[in-house]
Order: sequence, then structure tokens, then C-alpha cells
Amino acid sequence: MALEATRLAGIYLLTPDSGARGFDSVLAVVEQSLGAGVRAVQYRDKTADDAQRLDRAYRLAALTRAAGALLIVNDSIDIAMRSGANGVHLGRDDGNVAHARRRLSNQLLGVSCYNQLDRARAAIAAGADAVAFGSIFESVTKPAAVRAPLALVSEARATWPQRRIIAIGGIDADNVATVAAAGAHAAAVLDAIFGAENPAQAVHELIRRFDQGKIQHDEQRTTV
Repeated sequence: MALEATRLAGIYLLTPDSGARGFDSVLAVVEQSLGAGVRAVQYRDKTADDAQRLDRAYRLAALTRAAGALLIVNDSIDIAMRSGANGVHLGRDDGNVAHARRRLSNQLLGVSCYNQLDRARAAIAAGADAVAFGSIFESVTKPAAVRAPLALVSEARATWPQRRIIAIGGIDADNVATVAAAGAHAAAVLDAIFGAENPAQAVHELIRRFDQGKIQHDEQRTTV
């Protein structure tokens, strides 16, 4: 497992497509979130071209590096490597995991596994450091996304204790503790931060409640 993978924990901020809000607005929320305690950011932008995405990844990398946080680039190994990001996250149609592992060397490799434990098994065998399950809850960003039960997160944590388990989809302050209690190392969050009136305050609350759930998970493990 990539050494930096152990730093993928807690609230994992996903960026939205810049669209009408503009990338400077996205950057401002990322900066506030890092200041409030976010330690991992995934750059996702399906609307920008490759040149824009590379430039934006460079700008995000400067912010995350200054904050001592991770930057993961969604779906592009080239942009991840050229921008100095800490790793890449691949979805179903984003390329071969084993090929990505060879190219990335020691950089972090995450893979979307949806509601499929077998996909996670194959990804980890091919060299993935982190596997993501979801949508755990109904997602504002992807309302048609396949749903994954919390029990899958718990099973994955028990099966692969040396890999990072990520929960994604519809996670907010009301349910993030249950995700942590189920065993997720990290909770991927977008709308609960980017849609908040005060992103920094939203991050503080998400971290507080995630930590409560993590304590519950750790206590459950010690009593088994």
C-alpha cells in the first residue's frame, strides 16, 4: 500500500464541476475547507478540457501541499502525475487498475467499487490502495447512482484491514457518524460542504460527528 494512503482519513472533499460557479469559487471553498481541517481533496471536473484540468490541478496541488493535505485527481493518471498530485481515483470506465498501479509507482490509487465487493477484491489484487463504496445514501449530485448498504463498508473493512475504505454518496452531518461507525476510514463529501452557507463551519461539524462515529467503531472492535 502506498505510504500516503494512511493519510486518507476523515472528511474527504470532492470538488464539483466548476460550471456556472467558476473555478475560483471552487478554489475558495477548498481553501476554507483545508483551513477547517480537511486533509484530502479529490479534484473532479467533467466539464473542463484537459488543459484547464491540468492548470486547475496545479492550483489545487499548491493549496493542498501548503496545508499538508492530499490531492487525488479523478480519472486521469496523466494529470495526476504532471500536476504533482498525490494520486488518482479511477471509476468503472477510467482504465485498467493494474496498468495504473505500474504508472503511478508509489502514488495513491483509489478505485470506485459501487456496491460490488468482487470489484474491490479485484482492484486490491491489482494494487489499489483505497476502495470506495456507494452511493451509501441518496445523492444530490448523482440521484440515479446505485445504492450500497453500510454493511458492505463494514465487510470491506474487516476483509481488507490494510486498505483504505471510503464511503461516498449523500453523506452529510446527519449521517456521517453512521458511516464512520460502520468502519469507513474516510467519508467522501461534496454537497454538504459546497452547498453550505459556511463551508468551514460545515467541515468542523462533519469532522466532529465523523470522529464520534470512529470512536463508536473502535469501541465495538475492542469488545468483540
